[in-house]
Amino acid sequence: MPKVIIGVVTVVIVACFGLPMLLLSSVLGGGAKECGIVAVPHSGQPPASASWDTEQLENAAVIIDVGVAKGVPRRGWVIAVATAMQESGLRNLPHLGDTNDHDSIGVFQQRPSQGWGTVAQLSKPAYQAGRFFDKLLTVPGWESMPLTQAAQAVQASAFPDAYAKWTDDAVHLVEQLTNTTTNCETEAPAALPDGFALPANTPPAVATAIFWAVNQLGTPYHFGGSCTDPHSGDPDKQCDCSSLMQAAYRAAGISIPRVTTDQAKAGQPVADPAFLLPGDLILIPGSQGTIASPRHVGMYLGEGLVIQAPKTGDVVRITRLSSWINKIAALRRIVAPVG
Repeated sequence: MPKVIIGVVTVVIVACFGLPMLLLSSVLGGGAKECGIVAVPHSGQPPASASWDTEQLENAAVIIDVGVAKGVPRRGWVIAVATAMQESGLRNLPHLGDTNDHDSIGVFQQRPSQGWGTVAQLSKPAYQAGRFFDKLLTVPGWESMPLTQAAQAVQASAFPDAYAKWTDDAVHLVEQLTNTTTNCETEAPAALPDGFALPANTPPAVATAIFWAVNQLGTPYHFGGSCTDPHSGDPDKQCDCSSLMQAAYRAAGISIPRVTTDQAKAGQPVADPAFLLPGDLILIPGSQGTIASPRHVGMYLGEGLVIQAPKTGDVVRITRLSSWINKIAALRRIVAPVG
């Protein structure tokens, strides 16, 4: 099958975006690296003063994911997690009138009678987290407030000072969940192969997304970063794994969700790794996720290579597909091939 040679497409991308395209022969490589975003150690416990089980850790991860998707600064994630620690012990408590106060529901103990949502809506931790963040963002000066004051501004609790005691645990848990990763490769290529090319039927939008992503190689990973200007030196504008995917396709004029659990449902499924095409998203659990709820994502480049933003302290880099093949949770095609 005819190929689209990388160098030819590079000229197009430079013309479209005015960006200095990286020479493909200078792609960074490396030895054994790690991948993942929100993650939990295999022991099931972060090294904090409190102990958390799988349900609690999953709820904390959902809260953080929602904060990332809404563009809430990291301080907001800590406030939300501390609030959920106090309100429910990071557990989804859907039963009215038993262990709950009045008609309070869920991880944030929000009440249908106070207009937070319906019983069905409030039974979902992601919905409650979204409502919490929406209200927090309307509080003037919340980022500079003591944690307990910011939480109280949202929750209007009968015990306004109760959140303070969870500050250290929340800070530590957020740090642990956003920095712990899992080994996912044993060897990364030093560069794309000489003459690397895309198939001739690669959609132009996919080619644009791939080359936008490649142009970010070597930029630092930053969990929760928007990936809107990875070369700026501003951490908030650098990439994590899912914002790299979102930003790459945004450059091609295509909107996809912000976080991995939503990206796992974007586009159309690919039945088998043998059918992967350049531009397809590959999702794996990471050390905290599951097959049903993957928390790391990369983009297939072709020729057995994946581009990803691995972890805090690392950079956007290329990985071998072979190191992911036994961990795949979902394969998604965002744009169908031409012809």
